Formats: sequence, C-alpha cells, structure tokens
Amino acid sequence: MTVAEFVAESRYKTDRSSPRRWVLSHALRYWWLIPIVLIGAFGNAALAGAIPMLVGRAFDAINSSQPDLAAARTVAMLIVGSQLLRAALQLARNFGSELIGQRLERDARDELYAALLGKSMSFHTLQPVGDTMARATNDVREINLMLNPGFNLVIGSANFLLMPVLFAPRYSPWLVIPPLAFIVAYVWALRRYLRTLQPITQEARTAFGRLNARLTESIDGVEVVKSGAQEPAEVERFTANASAYRKAFVAQGDEEAKFLPLLLLGLTIGFGFVMALLLFRTGKLTVGDVVAYMGLLNLFSFPTFVSLWAYSQVSLGLASAARILELANRETELDENRDGHSAAVRGAIEFDHVDMSYVDGKNVLSDVSVRLEPGQTLALVGETGSGKTTMARLINRTYDVDDGAVRVDGVDVRDWNLESLRRQVSTIEQDVFLFSRSIADNIAFGRPDATREEIEQAAKDAQADGFIAALPDGYDTVIGERGVTLSGGQRQRLAIARALLTDPRILVLDDATSAIDSATEDEIQKAISRAATGRTMVLITHRLSQIRRADLIVVLKGGAIDDMGTHDELMERSPAYRRIFARLRDQNQPATRGAANPAEAGG
Repeated sequence: MTVAEFVAESRYKTDRSSPRRWVLSHALRYWWLIPIVLIGAFGNAALAGAIPMLVGRAFDAINSSQPDLAAARTVAMLIVGSQLLRAALQLARNFGSELIGQRLERDARDELYAALLGKSMSFHTLQPVGDTMARATNDVREINLMLNPGFNLVIGSANFLLMPVLFAPRYSPWLVIPPLAFIVAYVWALRRYLRTLQPITQEARTAFGRLNARLTESIDGVEVVKSGAQEPAEVERFTANASAYRKAFVAQGDEEAKFLPLLLLGLTIGFGFVMALLLFRTGKLTVGDVVAYMGLLNLFSFPTFVSLWAYSQVSLGLASAARILELANRETELDENRDGHSAAVRGAIEFDHVDMSYVDGKNVLSDVSVRLEPGQTLALVGETGSGKTTMARLINRTYDVDDGAVRVDGVDVRDWNLESLRRQVSTIEQDVFLFSRSIADNIAFGRPDATREEIEQAAKDAQADGFIAALPDGYDTVIGERGVTLSGGQRQRLAIARALLTDPRILVLDDATSAIDSATEDEIQKAISRAATGRTMVLITHRLSQIRRADLIVVLKGGAIDDMGTHDELMERSPAYRRIFARLRDQNQPATRGAANPAEAGG
C-alpha cells in the first residue's frame, strides 16, 4: 500500500494493480455510457453491412431480363433510411466515447495531482520536475486519446469483423470460410504486432519524459547557462535528447510498416472472390449475390487500416498509464497519519539522539540531542553543510529521522497528525517561494479564510505594508511566478507576513532576514519579537543581535553538536563558536550590513 503525506478525499477507489485495471476502474465510473458506445458500434457496423446486401438486391433487380425499377427505388430508400439511423448511432457512440475519454483524463489528472501532493520532500527532491510535468500533461492526454479515438475505433473495428461472418451464410455456408480465416490470421498478426510494439511505445514515452526534464532544467537555470556561456552545450544536449525521442518514433514507424493484416486483407479478398465466382458458375449465386459478398468482404478494410493507428494509440495510452501509475504508486517515507495525535502545540521541542541521512550510509546529522522549552529561542550556528537547515526541517516532518526521535510536547512527530502539526509550525526560509497570485492571496496562503484586515495587519507587522501600498493595485497586485517581480527583501517580508498570519506556536526562521536592509530588519525584528511572545523559535541566522538574544545556541560541526549554551558561555569555552562569531562580526560591519549576505543558507 502506498504511503502518503496527504490523501485526497475520494468516494471512488481505483485499482492501481496494473495499467489496464486502473484505466478500467476509471472507465467503469461512467458505466452507463459504455452500453451507448457498444450499441452504437454494433449498429454502425450492422448498417454498414446492410449497404452491400441492399446494393446486391438492387443489382439483381436492375440486371434481370425485366428490370424492376420499383424494387430499386425501394432499395434506395432503405439505404438512405438505414444510413440516417447509422449516423445517429455513430453520433451516440462517438459522443459516449469522447465523454468517457475526457472524464478519464480529468480524473486521472486529479488523482495524479493528489498523489504528487502526498509525496515527501525527498521524493520531490529526486524526481525531475520536467519528467513529472510530462506525465501530468502529455501522458494524461494520451490516456484520453487511448479511449477516444483509440478504443472507440478498436470496438468499432471489432464489430466490422463480425459482419461478414454473420451475413455471408445467407448466400452460401461456404462463403464463411474466407472471413473466418481472415479473423484467425488477423488476431494472430495483431497479437504479434502489439507484443513488438509495446516496448517501443514505452521507450517513446520515456524518451519524451527525458526530453522534457532536460528542457525544464535548462529553462529554470537559464541565468546560470547564460552566465557560463553554455548555450551551445545545452543546445547540443537538447538535440541529443530530441534525437533519442525521434529515434523511438522512427522505430515505431518501422514496426507499423510491417503490419501483416494489410497483406492478409488482399489475400482474403482474392480468395473470397474466387470462391464466389465458383459458386456463381454452378448457379448457386446470382451476380447481385457476388456483388453483395464482395462488399461484405470489403468491410474488413476498415478494421485493417484503422488498427494500424488505433492499436498504436492504445499501446501509447497504456504506456502512459504505466508511467502515471509508477509515479503515483512510488513509495514515500512520510505518511499523513490521519489518526495520529492532534492537539494545541505548547512549543516544547526535543531532539533525542537523532541520526539523519539523505543518502544511505552518509549521515547529515549524527547523535544530535537538544531540548527546548515552550517559548524559548534556539539559534543554530555552524559552517555550510553542518546540518542546520536539516535539523530545522525535522520539526515539521519535512523529512524523518533515520534513528532517534524528534518530539514536540513530548510526542514523537511521527505520531502526530501531520496536518495538525504543520498548521502550528511555520517555516520561513531564505529562498522564499511565492505563487503567481495577488499579494493578499500569497499572505493568506496558510489561512485562506483570513479577512483583509488580518492580512493587512500581518503585512504591517512584517514591515511589508509600505511597499505593498506603493504597488499599482496594492494588495490585489498579481506578482510574477515565484515572485520575480519583487526584490529579495520584499519577498522575505511577504513570507514573514504569511507566517505571522497563521499564528504558529513554533516559528522557524532559516536566514529569513538575509536580504533585508538593516533599517528594515530592525523594524521586522521588533515585530517578530512581539509576535514570538509565548512561542518557540528556531533561528538559523547571520545576525549577531538575533544570536545573542537566543536562550540556547547550538554549534553544529559536520552534522554533530560541537557545543551548546548561551552566548556568554560559548564565547568563554568554545573556540568554534568564537571563530564563527568573529566571522559574522566582520560580515555585519556597517560597510556591508545593508547588502544581502552571500554566506551560507544553512546545511
């Protein structure tokens, strides 16, 4: 069973044991449309088979020694009426299959999106964004096309295969032999074709995922590419991935060119024509019967030519379904723990002999033990890569420990209801993420029910109200993706406002004021100090004033605790802390205080 941080509520459970079962379980949600498709497909094929038989009757009526024009007119009217009915049935069939396909695409995308939200940060760290987007867009679209026109044409062509077998005996039992032989050979050739085609279509979908992942990575890192003058190298890599994608589709085309049913169709028509002529010479068939029979055999043209494309579409759809399921079913380390502990957080935090690693065998944290009482402030200091950020992210279970335990109010965070825990722990990081929405929506992200007055007050507390008022539409100004239209300091102030609005019991600041000038920072620190009253705070910072005020300072070195205590205690006994403090003091000199600190962002 897949473990997930977040599970979307759903009244319908899908079968994820295989791509075919998954697609079927989605399609069965709209079972009432399936009879419409089946009846429409059968009626379309039956009425298509009626045309050659009616034409045969008309041919005999006109070709007789005394032409029967009235009979011919009757046949003409029957043909017109039957085709009008056929058009209605075909419309119903196409409407049903299109509706199933569109709804399956919608439901599959919703299910995948919910599954992605439920994955842990370690999953998203390792999974390429471009490949994820390819699966969430192109692969999901392929599932729609698999249903319509893919399966729609497959069902229709299967019914066309039946008509010559059903109608041929009315002329002669011997005439069933050619269509039966064709069906047996057609099924054999089709199975062989699909077995060969399946790995090719899977490779095509995988190649597209790699191509999209590389493209997304290059666009996201375009500033780095340009600063390093690496455009030609990136173009070369993209061309190589595009060539691999092209090669996969050329291989698919090569296989489609070997499609045997095309040859079988010609042999069947020739064999059937010879047999019909022999029966005509013995007087068992009329000319009209021969015409009608050959028209029935020509019905095989539709499934033969359509299957060349339709089954490829079905194979692509199943390959896409497999890629979507692989992503949705991939195990993650964290679970939502919906039945876990849920209560108001007081703010006590304890790290009990914690070991943590991102890669097996290489600890980022080793035997870390710290205890913080409610309302206290903890400052984490250390060189880059010492584990400061990792330690902070264990509190709200962004990651889980490998050994030991992290406890909030004496309860292991793994035993907490994840939603309850995270609603009461706010984290502000140096790399602030803002959505392409209005300023007000970004501030209220954690509390969508907040009033405009509450939003504005949070902005004032974070010293963001001034620059927001200067924007064209104030709080209704829509910012660019990731907040690129704002400065670093403005983005961080919005992140602080967002955190303050949620009224957290534990507040984690990971170098959250690094891009703010010293004058603004002083005002923000006053607001944070007021907001932090009675709350537990964890600081990762380069600001000496913040470090000095901390109740407990932990010095990390290589993922382990080198020393801990108050500022005065550490200055007296810790050489490592004195070195760090001296370096930070140099960086905090007036000449450089207004600039964004380029130093570490945390381990």
